Amino acid sequence: MSQEHNRILLWVLTICISSLALGVEDRQTDEDCADLNNTTWLEYRQQRVKLQVQYLLLTRRNLDCAQMFTQESLTDARQPTYFNISRPTKVIVHGYRAMGSKPSWVKELARSLLRAQDANVVVVDWVYGASFAYNLVVENYKEVALQISVLINQLQEHGSKLESFHFIGISLGAHVAGFVGTLFEGKIGRITGLDPAGPMFKGADTFDRLDPSDAQFVDAIHTDSDYFGISIPVGHVDFFLNGGKDQTGCARSRFVSILVYFPVYGYVICDHMRALHVYMSALTGLCPLIGIPCTSYEDFLNGNCLDCGVFAGTCPTIGLTENCGITVSPVPKEQKLFLLTSSSPPFCSHHILLKLEISRLDKSAEVEVTLRTESLGREQRLRLRTDTMVYKTVLTHPLSLCEIQTIELKNTGAWLYRQADVHVKSVCVSEFPSNRKEVPLCVNNFHVRRGAPWSHDFVQMRPAPCCQTDFHPT
Repeated sequence: MSQEHNRILLWVLTICISSLALGVEDRQTDEDCADLNNTTWLEYRQQRVKLQVQYLLLTRRNLDCAQMFTQESLTDARQPTYFNISRPTKVIVHGYRAMGSKPSWVKELARSLLRAQDANVVVVDWVYGASFAYNLVVENYKEVALQISVLINQLQEHGSKLESFHFIGISLGAHVAGFVGTLFEGKIGRITGLDPAGPMFKGADTFDRLDPSDAQFVDAIHTDSDYFGISIPVGHVDFFLNGGKDQTGCARSRFVSILVYFPVYGYVICDHMRALHVYMSALTGLCPLIGIPCTSYEDFLNGNCLDCGVFAGTCPTIGLTENCGITVSPVPKEQKLFLLTSSSPPFCSHHILLKLEISRLDKSAEVEVTLRTESLGREQRLRLRTDTMVYKTVLTHPLSLCEIQTIELKNTGAWLYRQADVHVKSVCVSEFPSNRKEVPLCVNNFHVRRGAPWSHDFVQMRPAPCCQTDFHPT
């Protein structure tokens, strides 16, 4: 057995031991604060734990100390509740859990929501029943939805309005939320699906999975549609980050099938969990995460989708804004939205359209285009063919186009690309989407020879004063 496999097996053994310890440590919590349940490996081996659903309540009054919430909480004078009927209610629903782990991110999401809005945050804890083989867990999700619907009915009797509820479901939890919406005939105010689960749901009937009819407004963020997430639109608007598959900064692992069952599986499902982290970051309002409607990711990258005409020019944004900022009525359904993100919070990047027009080539070539500031640059390689003279592509930059100082072109073709001289009729860069109607920055009529980089200073081309940027991603 190789040293690499020995290291992996040692890591797995360490995780198993840690899981057993975690089952004990998780019970040592402050008795005054409610906490999520946990299923340990010992409990799993002894017997299959029955489905249990409990609810935790967090508000701005008890931000750091969750309160157990039940159907009787509103009427039990001995234990006054922090729940306020007059405020909107956010309902967080987790999904599948690996044995020996509980969704530690739930409280962080709750706090992010409360910092953004004064609301009731109800956490649905169904860890008991969500921690077995995936196909067995899927059998439980409708029963969980039924139990949640009983609570919602009780809250309605005390004055809560269905339109005041906003469900936020992660992975399988998105379909739980969808079925709650089905039970209330789509009258729930809003459902947000964070990378809704794909296995066993992609081909499912809309009755059995999240879809636009489940609430007055349904939005979803897709980040792992080729593995754990679903690849089809399930809402009124569906944000496909970086195409909805491989996320920047997420390492690939050959051991996903082994490690997915252990507590640190969050590392190997980085793509799947990115939807959650991007959503929490969007709640801070540090920068806008804007989606562009397009039929496919390829068309988006090729610069064929630059505006939001289907939404009357207002591009949807990720976050708590009503209907994601969409003002048209009725809201279009199953709209695919694409955006590129960075690898770390706040995940925002500026979208730059690069358009290159060249004279006809005798032989193929390769050109590297770089947008530079004093401290960094972003490169994009273009393969130039003899039968094409106009090229468009989308790239990202941490800074706005207004702050980019120079553009540089290199003819990088070696022996595979014999075109020694590329005549550029024009190279233009523009930022999108933009409400400022900025004029693209263009340079016309120059040659790029192999081994002799060409560059141009943008500073002299801009009108003074320079435009104000909306955000500065880190």
